[in-house]
Amino acid sequence: MAEAASGIPPQPRWIEPTRSLPLTWGRYEDRYLWGLVLILAGGIGLQASNTYTNFFLLQGATVFVVGWSIMPSRGWRRILVIAPATGQLWILLTGPLSVWTLVVPYLGWLLVRHRPLRSYLTVLFPIANGIVLPNFFVEYSGMLPALVISLAVLAGSAWVARLLASTAPPRRTLPSSSQDG
Repeated sequence: MAEAASGIPPQPRWIEPTRSLPLTWGRYEDRYLWGLVLILAGGIGLQASNTYTNFFLLQGATVFVVGWSIMPSRGWRRILVIAPATGQLWILLTGPLSVWTLVVPYLGWLLVRHRPLRSYLTVLFPIANGIVLPNFFVEYSGMLPALVISLAVLAGSAWVARLLASTAPPRRTLPSSSQDG
C-alpha cells in the first residue's frame, strides 16, 4: 500500500523463464519434477554399475536421457545437452579424479533452465570442486563421498545461479514461432 501511495509501481515478481513457455504436452511442475528425478536416478543408476551389473549402464543412460528430454525448455536446448551430458556420465565411471567433468551437465542445466549469461559465473564452484576433491579422494572407493559432495556443490551452484537470474533486470524477449516439443 505504501508503494501505491508513493506513486512507485510495484516490482513484478520474478518468474522462472521456462514457466512461460508454451508446452505441447504435460504440466510444467510434472515435467520439471520428473525430469530432475530421472536425471538424478539415471546418473546414480549408471554409477552403480560394475562388471557384474552391466544392465545398469544401459538402464541408467536411458533414464538419464529421458530426464533431460522431458525438462520444460526449448527443444533445441534439451537436445543440445543430451550427448555431452551422457558422455560425461560415462567418463565419471573412471572415479573421483573425474568429478571435474560434472561441469558439463551443470552447464547443460544452466542452458536448459534459460539462465542469463551472468549466472554462468557459478560454474566456478563446480570447477573448484573438481580441483579440490581429487586431493582427498583418489581411489574408486572414495567415489560415493566425492559424488555426494559434488552433487551438493552442483545444487548450491544452481540455486545461486537462480538467485542471480532472479535479480537480473528483466530482458525483452522476441516472439518465437517455435513450440516446445
